[in-house]
Amino acid sequence: MPRFSANLGLLWQELPLPDAIAAAKQAGFAAVECHWPYEEDAAAVKRALADAGLPLLGLNTLRGDAAAGEVGLAAVPDRSDEARRHIDQAVACAAELGCAAIHVMAGKATGAEAHAAFAASLAYAAEQAAPHSIAILIEPLNGYDFPGYFLTSTAQARALIEEVGAPDVKLMYDCYHLQLLEGDLSNGLQRNMDIIGHIQFAAVPDRGAPDHGEVDYGHVFARIDELGYSAPLGAEYKPAGGDTAASLAWLRRFGQG
Repeated sequence: MPRFSANLGLLWQELPLPDAIAAAKQAGFAAVECHWPYEEDAAAVKRALADAGLPLLGLNTLRGDAAAGEVGLAAVPDRSDEARRHIDQAVACAAELGCAAIHVMAGKATGAEAHAAFAASLAYAAEQAAPHSIAILIEPLNGYDFPGYFLTSTAQARALIEEVGAPDVKLMYDCYHLQLLEGDLSNGLQRNMDIIGHIQFAAVPDRGAPDHGEVDYGHVFARIDELGYSAPLGAEYKPAGGDTAASLAWLRRFGQG
């Protein structure tokens, strides 16, 4: 039976993060993750995690200038110093909160220089995170939601992971993005299970709750179980009308909550 993690970057957005953690516990989630908790009161977040008894699975490096459409800097050749500052900030935050992994956002770039910049950023991130036992994740993002994003395939991610060669640099396999990018999720999961560090999901194509759309998540979750993956799966979806509590019928349907 799969276990699930609530991504509080999209779920319970109307609540302060400590209250969202409590809501995730009450709903029946086994873990939580977030996007950019850098402005939060770390002590309050740690208390909420401890009170709920939930692990914090992940957070992201900063996007950069989000208003200008930036989605990370780690693969942008002329922004490497800023990208490293964002990595340092993420490692410090993750260490303070007891967070298991950091998603290093690549940004909008292309070509050999971008590849080299991203590989160097990942090597740096792995070196900084290792003393804290924090994993580094990279995630292919689809071009409909994130046009121009550097990382767009599992093959590209595998090449980077193998080039960097650090044991805790892993693939974030987001079923929503990878259905749009590659399809064939069942075989894609099997083909990449050796490098997967976290799995996320949402309905396709609307990124809603996983109880509708073109992906049969009952089949996908069963396949993940068959492959021996037992860590909580990240619910990173946009609840209809912004009402997370009203969107959770899928959680009971799939055996939790």
